[in-house]
Amino acid sequence: MTKTLALIGSGNIGSALARLAVGAGLNVVLSNSRGPETLADLVAELGEQTRAATPAEAAQAGDLVVATVPLSKYEELPAAALAGKTVIDTMNYYPERDDRIAELDAGEQTSSALVQRHLADSRVVKAFNSIDFVRLFTAARPAGSDDRSALPISGDDTAAKAQVAELLDALGYDAVDIGPLADSWRSEPGTPVYVQPYLPAQPEGLTQEDMGRWFFEAPSVPVPADKVKELTDTAVRRSAADARQTLSRD
Repeated sequence: MTKTLALIGSGNIGSALARLAVGAGLNVVLSNSRGPETLADLVAELGEQTRAATPAEAAQAGDLVVATVPLSKYEELPAAALAGKTVIDTMNYYPERDDRIAELDAGEQTSSALVQRHLADSRVVKAFNSIDFVRLFTAARPAGSDDRSALPISGDDTAAKAQVAELLDALGYDAVDIGPLADSWRSEPGTPVYVQPYLPAQPEGLTQEDMGRWFFEAPSVPVPADKVKELTDTAVRRSAADARQTLSRD
């Protein structure tokens, strides 16, 4: 049973997960690359269940550890401190942000496989990468709710996936196992399950300013487990460049 959730990276996704975890009664250890002191405001907001630490300290403290940094920084994750841990990988490959990664551009690997290779002594599970940070927080629902959404997970270790599914349940989501890390591309940017299903249709004619407001105010759309399975089953693997073109047209 997860009692302490540790986060390496405390940006938009990390902060949303921290808020959900505190709401679920978990202890939370936050960390980032800039130092614990830069997280003082977030710790104060989240309360006494939360503390800040260095990435290595967070890795050692967590029953489960979330790695939620830009993919270009994955090799900075503290592999020794994460040995023996289940690590949740929320990272996606965005070439315009992460620079080009040849193995991903060629389709030779998934981004999570690269993370697993770096964290050779950890159990990596891909999760929380297919939903935007606003809906991640607002779409959470108690178990049994008619409007509860599901999220895809993937990994090579069955016990680790069960551990992550248990966390999703505590945070307000059902989990859909889409297979090993080799299949984690099915939930990556440009695939049918990525972000859009959890959002309502965007109104036409929005200005740039209106689009920003709409993004933050738009309600979540429930995406149940059977729909997540349908969307991930129908995914077609394409290059990162093609996926980005799809996203830019949406």
